[in-house]
Order: sequence, then C-alpha cells, then structure tokens
Amino acid sequence: MRGQISVLLVFGTRPEAIKMAPLVLALQREKDLRPVVVVTGQHREMLDQVLDIFAIQPDYDLNIMRQGQTLTQVTNRVLAGLEEIMVEENPDLVLVHGDTTTSMAAALAGYYAKRPIGHVEAGLRTNDKFNPYPEEMNRRITGCLADLHFAPTIMAKENLLAENIPSAGIFVTGNTVVDALHHVVSQDQRFSDSSLEQLIDPSCRTILLTAHRRESWGQGLEQIFEAVKSIIKEFTDIQVIFPVHRNPQVMEQAMRAFRDVERVCLIEPPAYSDFARLLQRAYLVMTDSGGIQEEAPGLNVPVVVLRNTTERPEGVVSGNLVLAGTERENIYREVSAILQDEERHHKMASAPNPYGDGKASERIKDAIYYYFNKTPHRPEDYRI
Repeated sequence: MRGQISVLLVFGTRPEAIKMAPLVLALQREKDLRPVVVVTGQHREMLDQVLDIFAIQPDYDLNIMRQGQTLTQVTNRVLAGLEEIMVEENPDLVLVHGDTTTSMAAALAGYYAKRPIGHVEAGLRTNDKFNPYPEEMNRRITGCLADLHFAPTIMAKENLLAENIPSAGIFVTGNTVVDALHHVVSQDQRFSDSSLEQLIDPSCRTILLTAHRRESWGQGLEQIFEAVKSIIKEFTDIQVIFPVHRNPQVMEQAMRAFRDVERVCLIEPPAYSDFARLLQRAYLVMTDSGGIQEEAPGLNVPVVVLRNTTERPEGVVSGNLVLAGTERENIYREVSAILQDEERHHKMASAPNPYGDGKASERIKDAIYYYFNKTPHRPEDYRI
C-alpha cells in the first residue's frame, strides 16, 4: 500500500452528499489519507447545491442524470462510469453511503475491482424488500459486498449481526447527518433566500412537510395531502411549508391537491442550509424522508413519519418520532394529538437524539486507520 491511504468516496444524490460531505472534510484534514471524490449526478441541481455549501470540488463527475431514467439505466451508467476510475485510481478503500442506486452500483463496481468497501450508514432495515423501494434492497446488497460497516446506532449493528456480518467489521459511529447539521447551523442563521423569511407567519405554528417517496406516488400522496388539508381546516393557527420534490409525478400531484388552499406554501426545494433553518423554525415535521427523521431530533423538532415502516426505529423508541403511515385518518389523528397536547409536543421535542453527537465522521476516520493498521486502538461505539 502507498504511504497515503487512498479513499474513493462515491455519491450521487442530495441526501448522500449531505451525509458524505462532513466525512470528505474530515478525511481532507488528514495527511495520511487521500480522499478522491466521485459524484454520479443522480440528483444534479440538488447535489451541486450541497457541494457548494461545503466547498467540495469533485475529482470526477459522471453526470449520469437523464430525464425519466430508469433504475436499470442509473445502475448501468454508474457501473460503466466507475470502471475506468477504479483502474486509474486503484483505491485502497471505496466508501459508499446508505441505500441509493448510486451506492449499490458503486459497491458492486468496487467489488468487481476487488477493492475493500466501506458502507456508511450501514444496517438500516425494514425487512420488506419493497418498502422502501428500491432502498431496502440497495442497502442489503451493499451490505453483502461491504468489508467495513459504519452503523449509525446499536440497533443497526444488531441488524447486521443478525445477518451474520462479522462483528470485527462493524463500527457504531452515529450518523454523519448530525455532523452536517452541526456544521450548517453553527454558521450564519439568516436565510440565503430572503423570501423564505417572508413565508413564515409569526402568528402561526409552522409544520414542515416533505413527501416524495416512490412507494407513495398516487394513492399514498393523495392520502397524505388530504390529511394535511384536514389539519389546516381544523387548526387555524397552523401553516404548512412544503418544499416540493422536483420529480414531475410529485409536483403535479402536489399542485392539484393544494391549488388555492390557504396557509399551505409550496416552494422549490431550498438549499440545504436554508432547509436546516426552516427545520429549526418548525413546530412539527411531517415527512417520509429518512434523513429528516435523523435531523429533526437534533434540532428538538417532533417528527410524524408518513410511512408504514421505518428503518430508523430508534427514534420511535426514544420518543422523537411517531409512525403514522399513509392513511389519511391515521395521519390526521397523530398530528392532531401533538398539536392539541403541548406536554406531548414538549416530550417529543426534548427526547434524546439517538442518531449522533456530531462526531460520526471522526469515528469513521479512526476506523479506517484501525482497518489499515495505522493505529492499534479500535474506536469506541457511539451510544446515547
């Protein structure tokens, strides 16, 4: 092995970039590590926003994004694009994140090149291969290929152990999304887009809504949107801010549902720093996003999860999250209960964050040194 440990970090979507960015910065600070950043561009504009916020310049950009591309096409383009890079860089370690198609395909490319693979945010499971789709199988396939498993929580580690993953390769680190959140909220608290400040009505409690998952398209989104309209009608001191995902299927359905509905503001997806500030100002979050389930507890904001299952059960156990599903009646019941009960809201908001302390990237860095025998000390597991 060369004097420096060469680490190829591959990511392609906005959520991956947010969670990998603090790790890139941590590795860049180390003289014994040489991070090489490859972006696939699976989310083009939203990915570039995050790179700008963290001042990360990719070493390679596959730019695979095509309008209406299928999962098969994404997989093929990532594999083909990475083949030459693997030969040129011959990395000592390939790092991928989470459960995207980019991550699964990059792990496969690393395996074909016979390179060790590290999986950041390993061990999340719903045990339903179609929920979420395709994420559940993406992370399972990645887990089968990985040599190093950076599990965010003890529960995630237990999931891996149940699948006979050797414990020597599992490191409980916390989630790097908390590192990213700490990085952003420690900076200037003003919105970079001043129009967002004008959206927030100080006389109202703000619900931040996100809904975009593929398995919710159609009937699921319709039920979510009907529940939101019922909540707005019932609670006159509530406003909803909804950053609408750019996928045409989500945009068209959202525009139809909320046309002329008062106190529901549909906006373009903001830059990550502005989204973090919206999250800080929210009374409650309604979301089907995985990352927001981890971010909101770090800002003491209760979360209603708009999914039937979650691979992040730690938040349910700790009390940060409540799982509402995608049926209108269930969503309305869970949200109304929190809006009507100040004590319940406070209890959810003040529950300890099980997802991290802002030091996950440092633990991953230390685990990399340990794996390559650069230190005799195995990093300790993160626990709340």
